[in-house]
Amino acid sequence: MTETSRDTAIVGGRVVPVEGEPIEGGTVLFRDGKITAIEGPGFTVPSDAVMVDASGKWVLPGFIDAHAHAGVSEEAEGWAGQDTNERTDPNTAHVRALDAINPADQGFRDAIIGGVLAVNVNPGSANPIGGQTVAIKCWGRTVDEMVLREPAGLKSALGENPKRVYGDRNETPSTRLGTAAVIRGAFVAAQNYQAKLAAAALKDPSERPVVDRDLKLEALSRVLRREIPWRQHCHRADDIATAMRMAREFGYDLVIDHGTEAHLLAGQIAAAQIPVIIGPLFTSRSKVELRNRSLANPGRLAAAGVTIAITTDHPVVPINFLIHQATLAVKEGLDPVTALQAVTINPARIIGVDARIGSLAVGKDADLVIWSGDPLDVMSRAERAFLDGQEIYHYDYDRREGIFASW
Repeated sequence: MTETSRDTAIVGGRVVPVEGEPIEGGTVLFRDGKITAIEGPGFTVPSDAVMVDASGKWVLPGFIDAHAHAGVSEEAEGWAGQDTNERTDPNTAHVRALDAINPADQGFRDAIIGGVLAVNVNPGSANPIGGQTVAIKCWGRTVDEMVLREPAGLKSALGENPKRVYGDRNETPSTRLGTAAVIRGAFVAAQNYQAKLAAAALKDPSERPVVDRDLKLEALSRVLRREIPWRQHCHRADDIATAMRMAREFGYDLVIDHGTEAHLLAGQIAAAQIPVIIGPLFTSRSKVELRNRSLANPGRLAAAGVTIAITTDHPVVPINFLIHQATLAVKEGLDPVTALQAVTINPARIIGVDARIGSLAVGKDADLVIWSGDPLDVMSRAERAFLDGQEIYHYDYDRREGIFASW
């Protein structure tokens, strides 16, 4: 994205940095794609700055959905746009969501309309080991220019989905114990692979054996070295317990995705400092794993000390409804401040991009949204969006539609 060489100042709004107290009548100043100042009333704006009047508005960092399938499960494309699951092998640790993302997917525009400026794109949950995730911004001509972190994690699934996909074909795994065995076997193979590499490195270069590269084992080794987290799809409490058990066995960083029944183990999860990306929260109870789905569960987890992020699991719930899930969770007991953190700084930390996005702070990317009012008010809307300091979207009230910049 082309960067500006002039200052831009958003002035007069209620600035909500997320990591810090709101500032009434505040100013956010940015230049060359980075925030350079966040000040209260009375701040002197550079005389040549581009002025954006946000009086009566709210100014927040762009929201983040830490678990979605935008770009790999394309809107209105049917099977041609469906690249979420590589169902041909229970272990596809080597596949990368990055290679399947279509930046032209309408889902990214929907995200921006809802104030979501970044997303962690995950492979699906058909396989026990589904592949590598990628954290990206929601605007760009090619996915490569959208990338924030790649890989940002390795996706895995417990519970019904892999059991159903492979059980229906009379293949392994067809049970929960089979799914866990596939995952354990893959990690043991990765440990053996690392041991071979380490042993080879100790030998004299002239006598060093060649260890053939294995892309699956390389990806799993990054998890074992704690370079990237293990993104564990699990809904039921028993599956969450299995996820925690395996994390203890192999010593990797675990993130619980979905966590429908995580509140039943909230104390243990909090003690282990495992974050939960909870959601989607607008779905029907279409399978037994969702029996205890409740909009009250985010509040229960947060009250127990669990770090939470809220997800739409787009396209399961349209990604522009991310903030509405947070709003209804507040209605059911979630603290409003925590609700905003659950769609900003918490997901940024979970996917390892909090040095750049997730809050408004000097030095961070100028990715921010001007809202008509409190975003937790369902009647508020994202009126203007800036990514890397460039305005990429504004809402046209006369036309009743959003207008996007050209790439």
